[in-house]
Amino acid sequence: MVVRRRKKSRKLRGRTRTMGWGRIGQHRGSGSRGGFGAAGMHKHMWTWVVKYAPTWFGKHGFNKPLKYEVKASQINVGELAELVDKLVAEGKLAEENGKIVVNLAEMGYYKLLGRGKINKAVKVIVPEATELAVKKIEEAGGEVVLLTKQE
Repeated sequence: MVVRRRKKSRKLRGRTRTMGWGRIGQHRGSGSRGGFGAAGMHKHMWTWVVKYAPTWFGKHGFNKPLKYEVKASQINVGELAELVDKLVAEGKLAEENGKIVVNLAEMGYYKLLGRGKINKAVKVIVPEATELAVKKIEEAGGEVVLLTKQE
């Protein structure tokens, strides 16, 4: 229970019917509190708005319109080298003519990019690849099979 700091009788001065608020409905309706709800926020309650609810009015921020966007997943040659090492250790890749066969299309990759180094002979099956990526794979003794025609 809350400790009452002052006696209740201080509020009830005189112990009359109106308790000091007059006889014709003072301290009763919404007029005593300045209106119902958010009434007066741009008028007599403006100082309250500025202090306690500064973002009450106006628009804030921007909601980008929703749109379906397919992002092509890409992998670099260096990341491919790490992936090949990992999958060979797990025994998940097959070998063909002394080359490790990696089907990036089945793994969910759309494009092979040329950043990084590779030192294994791999046969990479991928929808798209950059010229630098193809060059690096071929220099390492591998080949790139493109599923779509490169422009």
